[in-house]
Amino acid sequence: MSIIEARPGGDAPEYLESGWWRDGTIIDDLRRAVKTTPTKTALVCWHIDGSEPDVLSYAELSRRVDRLAAGLIGLGVRPGDVVTVQLPNGWPLCALILACARAGAAVSPVLPTMRRRELEFMLGVTESPVYIGPTSWHRFDYGAMAAEVAAAVPTLRHRVLVGEDVPTDDPAVVDFYRDLYGRDRTAEFPAALLDEREAKAGDVAQVMFTSGTTGEPKGVTHTHNTLYAIDKAQADVLHLSADEVTAMGSPTTHQAGFTWNLLMPLLLGATAVQVDQWQPDLMLRILEEQKVTFFMGAPTFLADLIATQRSTGRDLSALATFATGSAPIAPVLVENAAEVLGCRVYALWGMTENGGVTITRPEDPALRAAESDGSTVPGMWVRIVDAQDQPVPAGAIGRLQCRGAGQCLGYYRRPELYAASMTADGWFDTGDLARDDGHGGVRIAGRVKDLINRGAEKIPVVEVEAALLRHPAVKEIAVVGYPDERLGERACAVVIPAETAPTLADLCGYLAETGMAKQYWPERLELVTELPKTPSGKVQKFVLREQLAGEV
Repeated sequence: MSIIEARPGGDAPEYLESGWWRDGTIIDDLRRAVKTTPTKTALVCWHIDGSEPDVLSYAELSRRVDRLAAGLIGLGVRPGDVVTVQLPNGWPLCALILACARAGAAVSPVLPTMRRRELEFMLGVTESPVYIGPTSWHRFDYGAMAAEVAAAVPTLRHRVLVGEDVPTDDPAVVDFYRDLYGRDRTAEFPAALLDEREAKAGDVAQVMFTSGTTGEPKGVTHTHNTLYAIDKAQADVLHLSADEVTAMGSPTTHQAGFTWNLLMPLLLGATAVQVDQWQPDLMLRILEEQKVTFFMGAPTFLADLIATQRSTGRDLSALATFATGSAPIAPVLVENAAEVLGCRVYALWGMTENGGVTITRPEDPALRAAESDGSTVPGMWVRIVDAQDQPVPAGAIGRLQCRGAGQCLGYYRRPELYAASMTADGWFDTGDLARDDGHGGVRIAGRVKDLINRGAEKIPVVEVEAALLRHPAVKEIAVVGYPDERLGERACAVVIPAETAPTLADLCGYLAETGMAKQYWPERLELVTELPKTPSGKVQKFVLREQLAGEV
């Protein structure tokens, strides 16, 4: 069946009957593993500072989850609350994600690169009663930022800090190791109580914010069932099993890391290996020593590993599978992965809203990963349509729309934003352009909206432009992407100066003052006297992109 002929399934009863949804959660998966393989390694967390990795068996992980769930309840977390967690990869982050479900709450993972401006908005939307972050990380003071956010968001009652030198003079600050994990409250809130409060399959499990062109982050809302549909489909199409040892370069607070390298291995009863910062030579050591079989990451990570492995020559004989997406994959990258890393590359496409929707298959030719973004996973459907939501001819480019068991519920407390992305007949408009790949799958052709895809992180262009328009030296601005060999795209600010022309350092310094995350800052500046526009005054960004691409 071609993707154009494919039609969506029905609703929740069909998803349950087909096995794409279930009557259970990831806590049930953890419980099952504790019963069947209690001593098996569930989690290995490596550290960039060279300290010994943390190794947790399934039994130990379960014990820590219950202890943290009791601690969260002790802080007043109620069923249905959203707990915000902004931590680097490590056992506290993984255990807290599971502890939220055990306590009946949802988790809102936030990338460590997010700053005050983004965090304040997110907490304002979710009304999280608890924020959990590091005292400091990469020389940034998260404790001070959290205090600033708390002053602006009255619903934030507790700030749990992980690390050293936790302030003791603020009753709203909780020391993770001393007062949350360090204080055993399981007698006060025993397992029987946790069983009663524990989240159900249809409950909200996660609010994951993703940036868009609306100028504000959107809180993608998943239930335990929609996340299960995502994880099960990914594992099934790649024939993954409990024997896997998984690893990833992305943070677990990113949807890819959250699903591929925490929930999915737990679902399988496999072993997940994490590291708190990306470093290719360290990752190669991890792949060798942990005998990693499965890796997921953007093409940037794949290219880094190939380049580093050429000089290190690690034993990567266990590595079989590398799943990648977010940017086109060059054929030479697929070939080098097989030659240098000894693994098979699979290309995928998906979004925070629906996980991995399409992926190439083991049954496909190996080079299909360089030619296609794959066919739909079980339980998901896609279609390519024109502006009137009618199917386009085979091979033509159109808007990519999808629906199915892994589709999110919507945007948290922003139903109008989600409704704007839904068609009258119930399809989610992804905002991407695609075409039929000729093999029953899709090939992404570009984006309808002007997001810039920098190393798998999407830059919200409207938000950056709105901030920089406040700079006194900026009269008009357009932020557009230009090609980059390693990251796919970088951001360029094309500026008509007011009087004194700004420098790139001026603009970045200004964004730093606003509290905007660094990965959103432009990395190139072009000064112009005019911007190409339509008769209605809209900037023709495609013209700017073509000019920049030609110069590169």
